[in-house]
Order: sequence, then C-alpha cells, then structure tokens
Amino acid sequence: MTIVAKIWRMKFQAFLTLFLIFQGAVVAQDTSVPEPLDGREGRELLLKNFRPRPQLKVAEHLRTKAAFPVVDVHTHFFYKLRSSEQALDDYVAVMDRNGIAVCASLDGSLNGRLEEHMKFLWGKYKERFVVFANVDWRGDGTEDDPASWACHRAGFAERTARELAAAVESGVSGLKLFKRFGLEYKNPDGSLIRVDDTRFDPIWQACGELGIPVIIHTADPAAFFDPIDETNERWEELSRHPDWSFHGENYPSRSELLEARNRVIGRHPKTKFIGAHVANHSEDLRVVSGWLDKYPNLYIETASRISELGRQPFTARNVLMQYADRILFGTDGPWPEARLHINWRFFETSDESFAYSEKVPPPQGMWQIHGLNLPDSVLQQLYCENACRLIPGVKARLVKYLQMESEEVQP
Repeated sequence: MTIVAKIWRMKFQAFLTLFLIFQGAVVAQDTSVPEPLDGREGRELLLKNFRPRPQLKVAEHLRTKAAFPVVDVHTHFFYKLRSSEQALDDYVAVMDRNGIAVCASLDGSLNGRLEEHMKFLWGKYKERFVVFANVDWRGDGTEDDPASWACHRAGFAERTARELAAAVESGVSGLKLFKRFGLEYKNPDGSLIRVDDTRFDPIWQACGELGIPVIIHTADPAAFFDPIDETNERWEELSRHPDWSFHGENYPSRSELLEARNRVIGRHPKTKFIGAHVANHSEDLRVVSGWLDKYPNLYIETASRISELGRQPFTARNVLMQYADRILFGTDGPWPEARLHINWRFFETSDESFAYSEKVPPPQGMWQIHGLNLPDSVLQQLYCENACRLIPGVKARLVKYLQMESEEVQP
C-alpha cells in the first residue's frame, strides 16, 4: 500500500470514528428526558402548566339551587347531547335539582333537523323545553361551493319566512343565528356575507310579524380579534384553540360586525332581538347600555359571560339593576351541574374571588369573579319573568312547572 493510500485510510478511519462518536451523542441527546417546565426547583414555568391555588380566605355562600324558578334561554341540546335519550333524562334530573323550569334549545335547523329535534325533546319533556329554529343557508348546495347555496338563489328569504311561519304553527318559539353568519358564510365571489345584507330583511321582518324573538350571536370576545401575542389577556385559551381567533385581514373587524348587527336591529323595530352573550360586548358594558337605550327592541342574555361580568361586579350589578326588564338568563349548556351552582352563587351572593368554572384551567381567562347579590325582584326578572314575556310558549310551561312543584310539596 502506498504512503498516500495509508494517509487517506487513516483520515477515513479518523472521520468514521468522529462520525460514530457524534451519532452516539445525537442518539443520547434524542433519548434524554427534557426537564419539565413546571416551575418547581427553579425551573421555568409554561403558562399552560400554571395552576395557582388562591390563598385568600373569604366567606363562602355556596348555592345548589336557584332562588327562583329559572328559564335558561340559551342551550344546545342537539350539539351537546346528540340525541342521547339517557343524557336527556340525566339533564332533566339536573334541571329538577337546580330549579330550572324550562330550557330553550337553539338547535332546530330548518334543514330537516327541526322536526327530529322537537321529537327528541318533546317525546317525554314537552313541558320543559321550547325550541328555536335556525336558517338553512346552504340548502342542497355543496359545502365548499357557496355559489350553490340556497341563500344565493332568488326568493330565498321569502321561502325561509314561509318555513318559519310553518315552524311557529308547529310550536317553534324563536329563531337563532350563529356567529358563522358574518364570520364564515360566503358569497359566490368568496367574500363574507354581511350581517346587514338587505337580501335577508324579509326573514327578520317575518319574525316580528310572527311574534318570535331572534337570538343573534354576532362576533366573539374582544380578545379573539386581537393578535395572539404576549399582550392578549386570553393567550392561554387561544393557544389551545387557535382556530377561535378572528384576527387578520380575512375577517371583518369586531366593530364592523357589531355595527352591522345593530343596523339590522334598527331597521326592524317591530322584531325583538336578543343579543347573545351580553350582545358579545361584555368587556364594555357602557357601550351595551348605550345600545339598550338606542334600541328598545334589543334584549341581552348572559350565557357564557359570567366570567366577564364577574370581574367588573360593581358595573355589572348597576347594569343588571338599571335594565332588569331587558336581560335574560342563559348558560350555553347543558354544562356539568357544578357550573350551574356557580351561576346561582354569582347572581345571588356577594361572595368574593371565586372560580367561574369547574374546569382547570378556567376556559375564558385566568381570573376569578365576584358575586352580584341581586335583589329578589331583579333575580325574578332575570331568571324567568323576562323570558315569559318575550318567548312564546315559556309562560304556559312555567305555570305548569309551578303547579307541579306545588303538588309535590303538599302533604
């Protein structure tokens, strides 16, 4: 073997040795267990691992039943129970224990599901549920081809109005609009359908003529329209659900959506509108109060917003007192029973600094809430009286519920 060949052989062996050493180091590094970022023993802490245990000691006045009979105007018994008879039986038992007389299920789509959903709820429990219909925007069109959707065909709004009239004849009590109207449904050219698109005015007009309210969910919490960065107060929640973010040029601004909704409310003064989730502006109740002053046909409900109301208890209490005849109770349930107990505690006591959810971590912001301690007269309006006045079918069901309750307590 020549000297040159020997030198190249030695270089190759050295290179191979270093390569094997490097590979071994990489393998060792890959198989090592990283330190948990749990904040213990001087380690860093990931926000998603933050589980603070409050040291504050304050009075507690727990509630396991509402002080007065309740009408829950915002529930989703199709989407959450999926037609399970056992789950329905179980939740009616929860309603009984908590004093919930009537629930409004908002899941009755006019695409054919309405009749099925009514049959599911009313088979055994017709006196405990009212049902809201939903507009069938797509019809027989293809999901990813908006040009084929029914809502873009001539006469769609008038046909929907006739369908609603038939639904009311069969016992439907209202119409629910989901947030996808304004944030997802598109025109044939790919642009988003505007909430105040005048093509659909005959639908809102028909609701007024039929005497049914429209629960309208427009936009979402303010944080969902901000960048998901270190300044977003709900970063932890959005990091788990980035698809909940509506920040960016692909979506209208939150103010544009809410202003469009308000234009619809203003154009139809004879139709009663219920702004879902405190009209989706619970972060600024001064603005909500201005809307209530401007639009006498606007009402609001509290579903999934005690987390926001409870961190501004003085302002929230003042608003609920001032507009006691315009605010309805809702949960966005059915939820676990523990969540209901928190609602009763929030509205009925002056307890300080308690969790707004049974979940860990809390789902809608890393904070705690304070109770409102509403007077009985306001609680009665919030829990049931306003719903009886506004939603067809509720008052008759409540009367039967009270009769049943009275019969059960008699010796």
